[in-house]
Parts: sequence; C-alpha cells; structure tokens
Amino acid sequence: MATPMPEDGKLAKIRAILAKAEDPATTPDEADAYFAKAAELMAKYGIEKAMLADADPAQDRPGDRMIKVTGTYGSDRKYLLGYIVKALGCKAIELNGAEVHLFGYESDLERVEMLFTSLQLQAFNAMRHGRPRPGEKTITYRKSFLAGFILTVYARLEEIEARARQEAAPSATGRSAELVLADRKAVTLARFKEAYPHTRTGGGSKRGGSGKAAGEAAGRRADLGQTRVGGRRAIAA
Repeated sequence: MATPMPEDGKLAKIRAILAKAEDPATTPDEADAYFAKAAELMAKYGIEKAMLADADPAQDRPGDRMIKVTGTYGSDRKYLLGYIVKALGCKAIELNGAEVHLFGYESDLERVEMLFTSLQLQAFNAMRHGRPRPGEKTITYRKSFLAGFILTVYARLEEIEARARQEAAPSATGRSAELVLADRKAVTLARFKEAYPHTRTGGGSKRGGSGKAAGEAAGRRADLGQTRVGGRRAIAA
C-alpha cells in the first residue's frame, strides 16, 4: 500500500498545480484542468484536517490572520477574497481599506490564502485578453469581467467543497463531515462576533458591462457582503 503523502507534501503539490494555471502561457483548457485538480485536492485536504481534528483538536485549531490587499482594482480583489472566504467556511472583515482580518481554522485559512493568491493572477491574466464593445469604457468592461469570473469561481468552489463533504468517511468519533463542519463554522462565527460584535450582514455589488459573460467563461476555466463598522466592512458574511 502506498505511503500517505505528508501534509506539507500535499500543500506543495497543490501549489505546483496552481502555479501551472497561473502561467500566462497556459491555454484555457489546460487552466481548467489544473483548477479542477487543485480545487479537488484542496477540498479533500480541508476535509481530512477537519475530520482528524474532530477526534484530536490539536490537529487543526481555530485561528486568524491578516491579509493586505494591494494592487489595481482593490475593491474587486476584496470581492474575490470575500467569496473564497465564504466558500471555505471562514469569516473576514475589512480594516482600514487595504487590510482584511480572516477568521477560521488554520487549514482553511491556509487554503483561502493559496486560492486568493492564485486566482488573482488567473483573473487578471484572463482579463487582459478581453476587449470591450465599441464605445464601452475599459474599466466598465474589466469590472464586469471580474464580477463574472468571481461569481463563477465561487459556484465551482461551492460544488467541489460539497462533493468532498459528501464523499468523506465519518470521523474517528463517528460524526459526519456535515456535522463536523457545521460545528467549525459555529466556532468561527463566535470568534468573529467576539472580535467584531457590531457588524451586520450585507450583500455584494452588481455590475453591468459586456465583460460579464467573458469573465464567467474565464471563471469556468480557472484552475483553482459587506457591512460597515465605522470604517470597517465585513466580507462574505
């Protein structure tokens, strides 16, 4: 029987697959295949960590971390981050414009950061190949492209994560993945509310523009909320 791959080896393999998808020379079909494989491995990794921690909490503890979102189209980058956070069962809040405070279990936070780094590159690589309609502003096209990309990637992540939950064997305590993950989400939410008790759930923005369909197509090919508290906004509640 093959020896199980060490945890660090699994993450290294996922990063290597994502790196191939990020390469501007990668074709759309190749990027689609890379995303599907990376997202599947990442979902299985997250489930494995959750189920192990159900019997031994030391395997995966609740945590938090800060991410600084920089670069052009900053609000769209945060929009992308928010949907990744939501798909992976974490919570996040925007602080001081560029900084985002993430809450979740360590394995999930690691997955959020990996996907956010990779999908930013994939989205912007794909966006630069698109062309607005005659008379349409480039920024209008690009923002609608990014919105289409983000929502499509989010739907794919949700589907992949759900499939991983359904296929997971019970934990050593006999509990299903659905129960284990529901408890983890409750712990994450409680920690989030303790740190930021006055946030209220909000929705994302809708964007018009001819780039939406192209962005959705790019999102299908990709390799894989907002609330105010003073100057702070919760992301993906």
